Amino acid sequence: MTIEELQPLLLARSEDEHLEFKEAKGGYDFETLVNYCVALANEGGGRFVLGVTNAPPRRVVGTKAFEIPERTVGGIFERIHLKVRWHEAAHPEGRVLVFDVPSRPLGQPVHYNGRYLMRAGEELVPMTPDQLKKIIDEGQPDFVDLLAKVGCGEADVVTLLDVQSYFDLKKRPFPSTRKEALDAFIQRGFLRAEGSGYAITNLGALLFAKRLPDFGDLERKGVRVIVYEGPSKAKVKDGKDITGQKGYAASFETLIAYINDHLPASEAISTALRTTTRAYPEKAIRELIANAIVHQDLTEKGTGVTVEIFEDRIEVTNPGLPILPPDRLIDENQSRNERFAYALRQLGICEERGHGMDEIVSSIEVFQLPPYVLRLGSRHTTFVLSKYKPLKALTPEERVLAVYQHSVLRYVTNGITNNESIRERFKIEKQNAATASRLLKEAVAAKKIKPVDSEAANKLMRYVPYWA
Repeated sequence: MTIEELQPLLLARSEDEHLEFKEAKGGYDFETLVNYCVALANEGGGRFVLGVTNAPPRRVVGTKAFEIPERTVGGIFERIHLKVRWHEAAHPEGRVLVFDVPSRPLGQPVHYNGRYLMRAGEELVPMTPDQLKKIIDEGQPDFVDLLAKVGCGEADVVTLLDVQSYFDLKKRPFPSTRKEALDAFIQRGFLRAEGSGYAITNLGALLFAKRLPDFGDLERKGVRVIVYEGPSKAKVKDGKDITGQKGYAASFETLIAYINDHLPASEAISTALRTTTRAYPEKAIRELIANAIVHQDLTEKGTGVTVEIFEDRIEVTNPGLPILPPDRLIDENQSRNERFAYALRQLGICEERGHGMDEIVSSIEVFQLPPYVLRLGSRHTTFVLSKYKPLKALTPEERVLAVYQHSVLRYVTNGITNNESIRERFKIEKQNAATASRLLKEAVAAKKIKPVDSEAANKLMRYVPYWA
């Protein structure tokens, strides 16, 4: 590898699942290298670079690790049966060693000593059951491409699907003929042409069904909304327990309006918010519901997204566990159902990739709400958003979580987390700066954030998430 070929790696904006840097001046642990090769292979392959600092602007520092690379890659092959290639660059500042890790074989996750690993920021973590299942199922038809209804004529399609809603969402006039409209559905994977007729895909039914019960197993995929009296599930309010019958795209705006209409009114908590009529920001509710729809495990039968509205909180549950570690939902993005998510983004139902959680946390901070809480069940994920509580009413865990979520949001938007930003987050007066300092110290003690420079003066102290 020449210095010119090395330069693009040094200029990479950040590490990701395909690129990892380590200084390794004196050496590097072989077992750790094998584990990183496993993680890189499981996520599509990548490069492991030794002798370079990992934080931009990157500097070459040189490495003495693995002085006989041929032996190293041979040892890797013996352990995980992957043909890793190596390159050396004789940089003026020292030797750089690069390992090129190939992607795993199609449908075969790679493990070492029984551990199926992936990257999570700076750390290696076990892959979730959902991720392993997704790899194993590679080569199989995507759930959204399976056929929900076959043998349909033109009239059947427009009877079963709300075709008009697609053109309304795209802000386009309905085509001059029904066939042109259905051709547009074919191009987007909502329909397939079969002889002289059509077959409706799961994607088309999930998005545009007039009645999900018309599509067999998809009946339970409608969003269920339950409104309770008080803070418990003891009593449903006025029988308000409904399950949506229409496809997600065709009914999304109606669903959001229904949920917002049944949320409690907001409290007058500050001058800036006295004109607000709801307890929760509409933007956050919209993104919260869209995220649950997008990230649900569509292959789970007999269950769908559930929205439960309580006096003091709203809980949104979707089938399936998060693909990413719960602490990394704000700064990273990976969809369980990429084609499904893409279709919803194109229709304006959800934000572009990676922005939904940013919007939720930003809205939480504007409305001075407690941090969101994620609860993981055995096969489902519940996202909890609570009504406003003053800082003094937050539990220690809520305070730490709020500071952590604030630091991640600031980090991904190139902002700074410091005493001033924490005062703004919690609307703490400047004369009470000691309160903000205490909140930061609590989050540091809980190992959720860390100082950028622990030797900096108090007024100059800045913080980043623990993994940054």
